[in-house]
Amino acid sequence: MSGAEGVVVERQGQAAPDAVPTRIGQVVMLHHAGDREEAQRRFLDLWAEIGEHGDPLHRCTLAHYLADTQDDPADELAWDLRALTAAEEITDAGTTSGEGALAVRAFYPSLHLNLAADYDRLGHRDAARAHLRRARGAATALTDDPYGEGVRAAISRLESRLGEGGGGMWTPPRQRP
Repeated sequence: MSGAEGVVVERQGQAAPDAVPTRIGQVVMLHHAGDREEAQRRFLDLWAEIGEHGDPLHRCTLAHYLADTQDDPADELAWDLRALTAAEEITDAGTTSGEGALAVRAFYPSLHLNLAADYDRLGHRDAARAHLRRARGAATALTDDPYGEGVRAAISRLESRLGEGGGGMWTPPRQRP
């Protein structure tokens, strides 16, 4: 390849849009349509392609959604922890003004909420409460849109279940005779 061809190829690579988020979104739609096993297979293929040391935003997003395809709560926890680790790589790198860091700030409430729910399912109430508090604190970054409202509502539901938020231990409503 000549020098000029190399420059053209390099510029094409720079101009090409990042296809990974689109591919993740396509698999998310497949999962939401009910094909959990196929979604899990495709997510795992993407994970193998991206690699353990790939773009942290891609790994964060992919691990976050891959956790939702797991049957075993311990496996779900492992994927949610991978998502949090990748998110922390972005914020630890000091890219707080970058597009990735903005996306991650909005993702933190959901990441911690999922971890709280994972720990709750596994019977680790103290860890669940700790991540729930982190989710609640991070929720200030959410906007008043359907996503933000949904995450805040899920935080409130888990707070009730865990007895957080000043309401004491949650108990089911009494049956009326």
